[in-house]
Amino acid sequence: MLHPSRFRNRADAGRRLVEAIGPRNDDPVVLGLPRGGVPVAFELARGLHAPLDILLVRKIGAPGYPEFAIGAVVDGKNPQRVINEDTLSYCGASLDYFEREAARQLEEIERRRKTYLGNRTPIDLAGRSVILVDDGIATGASVKAGLKGLRQAGAGHVTLAIPVAPRTVIEELKKEVDEIVCLSAPEDLRAVSLHYEDFDQTSDEEVTELLARAGQGDLSKS
Repeated sequence: MLHPSRFRNRADAGRRLVEAIGPRNDDPVVLGLPRGGVPVAFELARGLHAPLDILLVRKIGAPGYPEFAIGAVVDGKNPQRVINEDTLSYCGASLDYFEREAARQLEEIERRRKTYLGNRTPIDLAGRSVILVDDGIATGASVKAGLKGLRQAGAGHVTLAIPVAPRTVIEELKKEVDEIVCLSAPEDLRAVSLHYEDFDQTSDEEVTELLARAGQGDLSKS
């Protein structure tokens, strides 16, 4: 028997999120974080009869230390730059450096968006109710940047829908959103994968197929 805090796969996690969120009357847009968040988001979009899009987030690293994030860029109709002022000052990076790196990462975002969605334009999120979805959170860095980007883009009501995340991270993210739906929030999260029976890597092909189905209105059962 499957433990209630474990999911068969990402589709199962998405269906459970549908049950937890329940009917919505605010015409939400569902955004999946590629790649693993898209199968979860597809099920949520299907259950809520909502449009599905993706949110691509690219970290901007400090000069000489690419793993040390000084900010991020977040795609959308109007791509957003999220700057961590404290770390920017700490590492001595200039705004010119940030803008150069932001431009480079936005090119990568555009390349990936075309890979997944072709020439389909991002959904305008200004004033919209948005549900951001991933398959789980470890540190929350990318999700936090994505949420800040959504706020800057003018999203009206922001919900974070997550199958599993550490309790401390959920508490930290509460100030970034209007609502959080998290199905399992253990005190000690060793790895997101341990909460799934099947956590095989999501392929680009699967992401592209699900987004194409959603774009064509094909949200029928897999």
